Amino acid sequence: MSILPVPRVGIVVVAAGSGTRLGAGGPKAFVGIDRHSILRHALDGVFSAPSAQVVVVAPAGREGDARTEAIEAAGDRADLVTVVTGGTTRQESVAAGLAALWGDVEVVLVHDAARALTPPEVFSRVIGAIDAGAAGAIPVLPVIDTIKRVSGDEILAAVDRSELAAAQTPQGFRRDVLDAAYAAAIDDFTDDAALVAQAGHAVSAVPGHPLAFKITTGADLDRARHLVGADTAAVALPRVGIGTDVHAFGGDGVLRLAGLEWPGERALSGHSDGDAVAHAIVDALLSAAGLGDIGTHFGTNQPEYAGAHAEAFLRRTAEILRAAGWRAGNVSVQVQANRPRFAARRVEAEQVLSDALGGVPVSVSATTTDGLGFTGRTEGVSALAVAIVIPA
Repeated sequence: MSILPVPRVGIVVVAAGSGTRLGAGGPKAFVGIDRHSILRHALDGVFSAPSAQVVVVAPAGREGDARTEAIEAAGDRADLVTVVTGGTTRQESVAAGLAALWGDVEVVLVHDAARALTPPEVFSRVIGAIDAGAAGAIPVLPVIDTIKRVSGDEILAAVDRSELAAAQTPQGFRRDVLDAAYAAAIDDFTDDAALVAQAGHAVSAVPGHPLAFKITTGADLDRARHLVGADTAAVALPRVGIGTDVHAFGGDGVLRLAGLEWPGERALSGHSDGDAVAHAIVDALLSAAGLGDIGTHFGTNQPEYAGAHAEAFLRRTAEILRAAGWRAGNVSVQVQANRPRFAARRVEAEQVLSDALGGVPVSVSATTTDGLGFTGRTEGVSALAVAIVIPA
């Protein structure tokens, strides 16, 4: 058997939680998503990331189960696996994992097993930030919901979400920084970045990923099972998604719709160019793949998409699908509007939208609403899209 080089990165996988909120009647890490447990899926991601010593922190009495899962996930890297027993709090469990790291480890990533579907590239981003000089780095996603500050049942004020982000794991740190922060900790933290920040170190942010959501409740588990599939056959099935979008007339410049310019027509208003057709397609594709919606990836807090056109949205959506193991099968979209008139340019629109998605078949149809509603009053445009995605 060949001797593996001693890694400079250590990954502490925290899997000692009781899973009370999940209501599964046992430790959350050992609940099944498909034929494999939450922990096994998390470890599959860990061992697809850059080579590292992997320390699994298991609940008392389940160390053997954790070792079996880790050895199977590790394959020929089983020598890199260590299993330790967790404590009564997350902080105690992480401390137990840190104590088991080898002396050569310089960079430590702490990862919650409950974020079982985290893609390997998130690990690489965190490691890259530490290697670039950061004392700590965590993956984050922009907050897309409207946030309110409340007291009891009273809404006090809106909260500016432009400065907010949802933290994920793995959270990475220079080992000396994290060891010192844990040694000096007095308060109990549920987040390693907060502990390190309390010790006086700046923590950097790197892009997270929608698949790195935390499995906490039954609804989260259902989502994970939907994404993974109940069994191998289910994973291979195509999936269908629906997307809708509406925009009002009243924007600046020339109307852009279905990837085309429409000279002489009133422009639609919106953060980007108001192309309701393209936006509905994006929502349908992301919905089919279980990857959130247009606000998740192209929100108003992302200035690079201000004024962006259909091509930018659709090409990026195709990239997001590929990264999650999907590709678009075909798309059908119906436009509801009095103007513009689509008949003469329908084929042209289909070609432009198809090209932006990398050659995926796109069909476009248009109708009016017989004078009913905002589209009937020529106040705006509505689009409804249906998309199929298939495993890449």
